[in-house]
Amino acid sequence: MPLTEDAFGDPGNARFLAVACDLAYLPEPQGAPQFQSELGLTAKLVSVDNTQAYVGTDDTNLVVAFRGSEAPVTVDGLKDWLLTNADNLLIQPQGPLATEFVAAGVGARWHQGFVNAITEIWEPLYAEVAAVQKEKERCFWITGHSLGGALALMASWLFFRKTMMPHQTYTFGGPMVGNKIVAEAFEREFGTKIARYANGPDPVPLLPMMSLAANEFVHAGKPLPGGADAANLVAYLAEAAGGMVQGLLSGDVKEKVWGAVMARVNAHLMTDYRKLIG
Repeated sequence: MPLTEDAFGDPGNARFLAVACDLAYLPEPQGAPQFQSELGLTAKLVSVDNTQAYVGTDDTNLVVAFRGSEAPVTVDGLKDWLLTNADNLLIQPQGPLATEFVAAGVGARWHQGFVNAITEIWEPLYAEVAAVQKEKERCFWITGHSLGGALALMASWLFFRKTMMPHQTYTFGGPMVGNKIVAEAFEREFGTKIARYANGPDPVPLLPMMSLAANEFVHAGKPLPGGADAANLVAYLAEAAGGMVQGLLSGDVKEKVWGAVMARVNAHLMTDYRKLIG
């Protein structure tokens, strides 16, 4: 599965980077050998608290693959994921990376939790990538699944600000990272360099939600390979459960609605994304 430098959004590149996303879930003792055997990459894990990414290299490529979050496996877990964990703030970032994020434009607002996570890992990750590129200039790829997809976008922006523009960034089932100003900044600076894979039944690309019915978060890039994002979480739940959303907005969420959505959770797994790509 070679990476093709000039093929933006190419399914072959997507297959390679989807495997990297899968392997990013492995702990270091298992992960590094698997990166070598399956992708031919010499890999090193960069980990700070709960934020992790593998930096993998061969003679011509450098791949940063962020670990994502695990899918919920119960109805209660799904509720927490979609309703509790989704309720995060859009902020003007503070701290050591504030200048880089503010550079997206006047009014740019980013997801607080994702800013915190990428800030934790940024210094050692940047040092590792810079050292590899200093040794030999390689074609630079960034990827991630789920939460890892969000962090892949955040890292892409930061590397761009450090004049280390990624060649391409591929995300799978990733949530949104900022508001419209942020999305426009990605479009302006990256264009076709971002390939966002979204599996239609997957609920995670709907996240985060400022409310069930409305949202200030906006995706960077159109979904591939053609899956459409629902207008809001209410619309998604209604479609999943055949319109049975009575009482949803008042908090009286019917178990059969959540059961219908649970049937779609597998659409978020990397196994399903790899099947989708083919």
